[in-house]
Amino acid sequence: MVRFFKINILILFVLLLSNCKQNSVEKITSEAPFVWEAANVYFLLTDRFCNGNTTNDVNFDRTQKTATLRGFKGGDLQGITKKINEGYFNKLGINAIWMTPIFEQIHGSVNEGSGVTYGFHGYWMKDWTKLDPNFGTKQDLKDLVETAHEHGIRILLDAVVNHTGPVTDIDPVWEEAWVRTSPTCTYQDYESTVTCTLVKNLPDVKTESDDEVLLPKHLEEKWKTEGRFEQEKNELDTFFKETGYPRAPRFYIMKWLADYVREFGIDGYRVDTVKHTEESVWKEFKEICEAAFLDWKNDHPKVVLDDNSFFTVAEVYNFNISTATAFDFGDKKVNYYENGFNSVINFEFKYNANNSYEELFSRYSEILNTQLKGNSIMNYFSSHDDGQPFDANREKNKESAIKLLLTPGISQVYYGDESDRPLVIPNTIGDATLRSFMNWEAIEKDSSTQAKVAFWGVLGRFRRDNPAVGAGVHQMLSQSPYVFARTYKMGDYANKVIVGLELQKGEKELVVSDVFADGTILVDACSGHEVMVRNGHVVLDTDYDLVLLAIKK
Repeated sequence: MVRFFKINILILFVLLLSNCKQNSVEKITSEAPFVWEAANVYFLLTDRFCNGNTTNDVNFDRTQKTATLRGFKGGDLQGITKKINEGYFNKLGINAIWMTPIFEQIHGSVNEGSGVTYGFHGYWMKDWTKLDPNFGTKQDLKDLVETAHEHGIRILLDAVVNHTGPVTDIDPVWEEAWVRTSPTCTYQDYESTVTCTLVKNLPDVKTESDDEVLLPKHLEEKWKTEGRFEQEKNELDTFFKETGYPRAPRFYIMKWLADYVREFGIDGYRVDTVKHTEESVWKEFKEICEAAFLDWKNDHPKVVLDDNSFFTVAEVYNFNISTATAFDFGDKKVNYYENGFNSVINFEFKYNANNSYEELFSRYSEILNTQLKGNSIMNYFSSHDDGQPFDANREKNKESAIKLLLTPGISQVYYGDESDRPLVIPNTIGDATLRSFMNWEAIEKDSSTQAKVAFWGVLGRFRRDNPAVGAGVHQMLSQSPYVFARTYKMGDYANKVIVGLELQKGEKELVVSDVFADGTILVDACSGHEVMVRNGHVVLDTDYDLVLLAIKK
């Protein structure tokens, strides 16, 4: 590790879907600041998105026949970089990418009820200090981060701190000083959620311990075989000497994860299984990563994107916006915003989305601008491990786009939400059905799929270019037709938008006097039409039932 110091879119189909005009994708020239609270995040499984290098598809003799969708399929970092360069994410208005863990996975497989499975998903750690060759090399990661930043996109890696990978015939259990192998969590209270193993055969790191531990023997031997033992040992010595932290298990892992921040300038971590670790751990993790981020910024002043601090978002399973700041274990409540996190994933959104637009939008705006002011939530409709997605059969593409991308908070687009990648795959067991390979062929050849992606892109770019959409204060202007405004201010920067949904096609008149003064020139991101505010009104004649208005830049 590095030293510590250092489409061709067919308009006909678009119109049939009541979508908006697919404009050409421009370079990012907007003066709008990047605001994490309004981010449009694309979440992908590294192994299932795009295969950019077929020569790294098989490693460590991972050749055993697996259950359906439970082996490596070839997706890698080079594939993600390829799609960034092709402009796919910019077309969607994505300004942050979160990918599943890319660190070296156990070499063996497990078979515990779901059939033979390898660690293709990235959550079965063997060695935090090295990338898994199935995903790519450090140079691949460097290229990806640099390319993403050049395209105005931030990178979130996925951090696992609370457990190692399962034990197999070729992947030994870590020493007892490092991990516990029992009891299995029962989730009845705080202790039975934290001081236990998530499932059988998933050793739990003793993150509560301050006892000093030596390197695990198998890791020491591995590093010696790879010719980097002395380098890794010296870096650890430097880290512990400079920070004063005890050589406890959690600090080894935090150091290893922070190295990727310091070396590559990643912008944040999504943190896995947060509620299964003592909350104080995450405050320590944030401090270590923030120090590494500042080091990277100091060493790379010419490529620093902005003044945002290091970003962290927590996966606290079953956390929801209704609980606001406190997660209730039954016998204890924990505020994760006070323990190192800027944002928490919102597991409630898919249920709230069954409400009307106004019920959904106004409620989220109210909570985010009161109880959660200064913090954020990440909304999603589907993910890699949620077996009850909002639109499992992919029948609500347009509704999903509108509700996800126009709801206050951070939006998390799961890979293929935009293209109706199937979530129900025959012969799969459990969450494997959610993890099929990205449906690039449909995107490239099917005009109806292209139209869907185009629609997500119009909404996504509008969101990206206008922080008010995700981070602003919501105000309904008209119930019928349904029109609302969002306003956002940060320092000297101000942003205002007006959105009309389910409007009549053809000529439509909107009252905008509460938001924009007479003489203001607005642009409708849906049709591309410009319009001037006159007598507190705007009149547009478009072929769409949707209007997305913002001041002309």
